[in-house]
Amino acid sequence: MDEVRARITRDGIRIYEDADFAGMRAAGRVAAEILDDVAALVVPGTTTAAIDDFITDEIKRRGVTSATIGYKGYRHASCISVNHVVCHGIPGAKLLADGDILNVDVTVIVDGWFGDTSRMYVAGALPRKSERLIEVTHEGLMRGIAAVKPGNTFGDIGHAIQSYVEANRMSVVRDFCGHGLGRVFHAPPNVLHYGRPGTGPVLEEGMFFTIEPMVNLGRPETKVLADDWTAVTRDKSLSAQFEHSVGVTATGCEIFTLSPAGKFHPTWG
Repeated sequence: MDEVRARITRDGIRIYEDADFAGMRAAGRVAAEILDDVAALVVPGTTTAAIDDFITDEIKRRGVTSATIGYKGYRHASCISVNHVVCHGIPGAKLLADGDILNVDVTVIVDGWFGDTSRMYVAGALPRKSERLIEVTHEGLMRGIAAVKPGNTFGDIGHAIQSYVEANRMSVVRDFCGHGLGRVFHAPPNVLHYGRPGTGPVLEEGMFFTIEPMVNLGRPETKVLADDWTAVTRDKSLSAQFEHSVGVTATGCEIFTLSPAGKFHPTWG
């Protein structure tokens, strides 16, 4: 795309062209395929470091680039957030236990385009309270995506997620949000997962961004640990997250990070 001619809205949001959707499809598919392959690795007794090693090797094998290795000093190809870790969990040596739930977040760069997605997994048997949290979080994401179409606002997306989650007596994290992306990792807008209908920037065809609600079984407050990355729930309640990268089309939106194998949800496939 000709950077000189690229249009930026008054809110600082880049409007991409029709031809740019192909680049996002390719990047999103690679990220989704890698997460499909991760599913078989998530078992009790493995480590999140081993999962990240696999992701690192798979990125190299595919000849693409990790967006997170080296980003602000981060050294891993994924963020892996277990149980009460909300996001940005650092892969490590702790063994997964039966019933642990975890979010794995991967971003790859393919021919200059960023594909960013995350999904939930379970090691062993899925406890009922965790299953309900995961179901509500996934449904919240999909309701947010359903609100994406030209003429709606980012407040409409946030309201669709928040109203559903809170009706199920869970909470939406306020401290982290989705973001614009495309040929950059993070760009305007901030995509809040709560809000009021009709507020915020108006959606236009050609906008690319992530929707990635984090939902807690308890209260929404979080804190960042001393490593300056790992965010956890303040009340130690379980947290879940799903993330898709999407593009606004003339009639709605396209999801770039759909699972080719139908494994986006831990109870599928």
